[in-house]
Amino acid sequence: MQNQTNVKMSKRKGLGAFVKAKSAETATTEAELVAKGSITAADVLALQAPCEGYLCKTTDNTFGLEFTAFKLRDMDSGHTLFEVAKPDDAEEEEDDEPEDPEDDSGRFVQYNFPPAFLQLKNLGATITFQTGDQPMKLRMVERHFFGNKLLKSFDFDFGFCIPKSTNTVEHIYEFPALSTAESDEMVSRPFDTKSDSFYFADDKLIMHNKSEYAYDAELA
Repeated sequence: MQNQTNVKMSKRKGLGAFVKAKSAETATTEAELVAKGSITAADVLALQAPCEGYLCKTTDNTFGLEFTAFKLRDMDSGHTLFEVAKPDDAEEEEDDEPEDPEDDSGRFVQYNFPPAFLQLKNLGATITFQTGDQPMKLRMVERHFFGNKLLKSFDFDFGFCIPKSTNTVEHIYEFPALSTAESDEMVSRPFDTKSDSFYFADDKLIMHNKSEYAYDAELA
């Protein structure tokens, strides 16, 4: 079957004050979700701190979802802030080594940005991904924290994805304005800003990626 490439753009403003109000009523912990087993989007939206571990295994990705490229840009200036893509020959190299289901290195990343990054208001995150043999409805919930304080919650619907397809989607992140004191504190505490990205295929949690951020890189 010939691959089909679909290009989409979606925009969410986060759940804002509504989530903050509701989360106080439905707050849950990572330990409670691990014990629960079957985890929903509503469950992760109720988390009040970044996860220390992972809420699913790498082997839970039975839909064959794979991310192959990522680009982050400032929507206001058009400047590309970060870009990475999987090399064309990476698949051949991976075939030579069996995948370790206990290796979490592939779903954790650290970013180091200059302090001016915290003043950006609108970021575009372009993701290219491939699907496996099954069709699916894909959804991502992403939670951003500084320490145990929720900075912003995002909920993106990728829509229906056909099997054996390559898809590119740009999500637009709108971040709240930070005070000078807040920005200075985040700069002074590198990698204490964290995010959890949860991917649901047909309402089943199949992937959990984590990121940490520092904002003390020197300006280019």
